[in-house]
Amino acid sequence: MRFIEEVVVDEFLPTVRSMLAEDLRDRGFTQSEVADALGISQSAVSKYAAGDVARHGRIVADERVRDLVERVGEGLASGDLTPVAALVEIEVLIRQLEEGDLLADLHEEAMPALAEADVEFSVHDPDSGLRERERVLTSVRRGLRTLTNASGFAGLIPNVGANVAECLADAATVDDVAAVPGRLVDVKGRAMVPGEPEFGVSEHVATVLLAAREGGADVRGAVNLRYDSETVDALAADHPTVEFDAERPTREAVADAVAGADLPADADALVCYQTGAVGVEPIIYVLAPTAADAARIVRGLL
Repeated sequence: MRFIEEVVVDEFLPTVRSMLAEDLRDRGFTQSEVADALGISQSAVSKYAAGDVARHGRIVADERVRDLVERVGEGLASGDLTPVAALVEIEVLIRQLEEGDLLADLHEEAMPALAEADVEFSVHDPDSGLRERERVLTSVRRGLRTLTNASGFAGLIPNVGANVAECLADAATVDDVAAVPGRLVDVKGRAMVPGEPEFGVSEHVATVLLAAREGGADVRGAVNLRYDSETVDALAADHPTVEFDAERPTREAVADAVAGADLPADADALVCYQTGAVGVEPIIYVLAPTAADAARIVRGLL
């Protein structure tokens, strides 16, 4: 009797770890860094590098496995993926391959009697809440990297600071929105990021994002910018714009303004802005399907 978990442990994991170790080494990681990234010993990395660990040919040849290795390797190398996010991505593929797919086939080969039985292995939900949260955090990190690597972005940061945010699909409160704790600020012409993205740390940008969704905008990502009429005009060339009243409560004002706007059905982004009030700095908000998308739109201004 052989369990499918044994196929995963004996065939899939050694193959994928070996492929990931090779990928990270090709990206310039040292043996020690590979060990830290994958949570394995340096001696194990040495065995992978020397080819002392056998790879299963069918697993290596599977395009989904190869794509996973490339995505996880790139994410770990860039910092977009944490070890937890990488683990979740690998686990999800394992569960998908267990359900009437590659790993199920390998299991049936190890246990021929299973081929005659109607067996399903619905172990994990690939649309789990953990996976979605990690993907949102990854998107925010990508957006941050896009902007902080862009020359001139610091000049677009308002006096109150900027932020990059993205919410969960069913977001209802600021706790469902990931952003930078504190805000991005301009320090001698460079945008400084105070910390890693978290959920529930952006009252300001999160409120605007949630309000726009309440008003009917199909958006999940946001970046706020210093207000300038020329910036609004530049964004308006490609995206619908909506002005809201800075003297009203923000959530109410944004939701009403978006709901009352005649937005194109195929709009891939939305620009909301207010021109200021007593004690309120004028600001622009670029809203898009993801935080990374919003950041790319902002970078296009530079």
